[in-house]
Amino acid sequence: MPLNITQKLIQSHLVSGEMIPGTEIGLKIDQTLTQDATGTMVMLELEAMGLDRAKTEASAQYVDHNIIQVDNKNADDHLFLQSATRRFGLYYSRPGNGVSHPVHMQRLAKPGKTLLGSDSHTCANGCMGMLAMGAGGMDVALAIAGEPFYVKMPQVWGIKLTGKLPDWVSAKDVILELLRRHDVKGGVGKVIEYFGPGLDELNAMDRHVIANMGAELGATATVFPSDQEIRRFLKEQGREEDWIELEADRGATYDLEEEINLSELEPLIAKPSSPGNVVPVSEVAGTPIYQSYIGSSANPGFRDFAIAAEIVKGKKVAMGVSFDINPTSRQMLTDLVKESHIASLLQAGARLHQAGCNGCIGMGQAPATGRNSLRTTPRNFPGRSGTQEDSVFLCSPETAAVSALTGEITDPRTVDMPYPKVKEPKNPTIDDTLLDAPLPFEEAQKVELYKGPNIASIPPMDELPDQMEVPVLLKMGDNISTDEILAGGARVLPYRSNLPEISKFAFEIIDHTYYTRAMEAVIKGGHAIVGGYNYGQGSSREHAALAPRYLGLRVALVKDFARIHWQNLVNFGILPLAFKHQEDYGRLEQGDVLQLQNVRTKIKQGNEFTIHVKNKNLDIEVNHALSQRQIDVLLKGGMINWVKERQKNGSSKQ
Repeated sequence: MPLNITQKLIQSHLVSGEMIPGTEIGLKIDQTLTQDATGTMVMLELEAMGLDRAKTEASAQYVDHNIIQVDNKNADDHLFLQSATRRFGLYYSRPGNGVSHPVHMQRLAKPGKTLLGSDSHTCANGCMGMLAMGAGGMDVALAIAGEPFYVKMPQVWGIKLTGKLPDWVSAKDVILELLRRHDVKGGVGKVIEYFGPGLDELNAMDRHVIANMGAELGATATVFPSDQEIRRFLKEQGREEDWIELEADRGATYDLEEEINLSELEPLIAKPSSPGNVVPVSEVAGTPIYQSYIGSSANPGFRDFAIAAEIVKGKKVAMGVSFDINPTSRQMLTDLVKESHIASLLQAGARLHQAGCNGCIGMGQAPATGRNSLRTTPRNFPGRSGTQEDSVFLCSPETAAVSALTGEITDPRTVDMPYPKVKEPKNPTIDDTLLDAPLPFEEAQKVELYKGPNIASIPPMDELPDQMEVPVLLKMGDNISTDEILAGGARVLPYRSNLPEISKFAFEIIDHTYYTRAMEAVIKGGHAIVGGYNYGQGSSREHAALAPRYLGLRVALVKDFARIHWQNLVNFGILPLAFKHQEDYGRLEQGDVLQLQNVRTKIKQGNEFTIHVKNKNLDIEVNHALSQRQIDVLLKGGMINWVKERQKNGSSKQ
């Protein structure tokens, strides 16, 4: 039977289950990626597991999110991460080396391999012919320890690319077009696989742009072939020996199929405050802007910065516009300096920041209140920029650069200049200076973990109770993101390794009284929350499950869940339930009290049961999509307890 690329990758790594969409499969993981906003907890989890050495082919810890050092917290955690990588045998990418996804692509990614990362945009490395997936930190910790990664077998959605990109249209517009068609739930339960003659128009970094924002569609992964373009990229990086050819078999089919004619695309933009709120740039042209921002893992390539530099070369940005340049890797920054593109940007009035995630995660470059920010970043969820009442638009570097000159959102096709033709550097920089390789095993065993005063161990968590009577502390709508459940940014993320402190920020964007009310409810047995569709979309940060669990969240009852957050809830012993009848969502209110009887028996016996609403004398039918393995994890109160029991009993890997 002819196989597509996704099926080849899954088949070659399958350790349990069958390739039947919707059923649970276990996959061998070759590589892992962690970043500092999630990695500190991963390293604490590895310590709790008693790991001697990473069991993967390559695991890397990047410092790219929390690089602002306004006090000791981030700096102390960087030392902890450095000591942990030396102890457990991981690569360590130091502050200033760049954003995890493009750096991993440059230095470690290999076609034909699996990559699991505690960052939802890990899917970006699918551009290299990898099965690259985002997950919660606990799942990544288990993969580092040699355990399989469990996921529902996805459908494979084939996207045929034809035609050629017009002038002033680039890779960002390709993925925005897919979001325009299908919104933020369009890829749930699917791997997106690109094929067709239009691929010849996209270089490796263009493919990275498209694969990166597959996360915004809710996709499990995005896959591109490993063809001669990927060979060229690896050769430039001095790693041609890592290349293998990986393409779909002749006659391979897809569960779903769609076509994008690149020739028909136009400049697109996502309006506030969702990546799926996409319209043509021409529709919002003339809207004044305060900020224009180039960078992030969603536009990390040399051409993304060089095209902006060529557009503004010899000109000046409009008065009152903050033109922010956020290089994505040290290698890239060096090449941009060599080719004089940084000089062009600075002379036009740009502000140059260090290589890292920066404003994309709300770590600096926050816009002014009530002003519009134009960004090449992947997300514009409410408050993600660091400004609570923000107004963020997502667009291509072409649109961002032209708009910086005019001071308002501008369709780049309307400017009086030829479309710049950017040439890649003839000899791209190869720089491993800030990427520390793993220590030899004997030397690593002597390393002591450094723990600053801001690191607090994860407290013990009890098993799932059999009887629960829990009030609904929050009722929320559709598409609630993990940024809204637990904000990022310079104010919150420094507490990522201090659970009692970071929990104080839980749900504050939705209801600032949640923390106080949850602390009052926790001594009475905890609480529940109610939500709509796509609950927990966005970032993979497990703190969005861990912090509410610390505050007593026992049940999340919603219309449906985003994949990574659903698994994170299970990992920390929170029961994820869905309404059997969607209309029952409207019958519940904040303050209702849910009664769950004989829960442990019911979730083992079947996937449907009834919850009683005490104050309304009402019964609500619910269901769950848990596998037997997940039920075992949930009953024990979460993954930490599950792993400890397996180690105690000497259980073999499953």
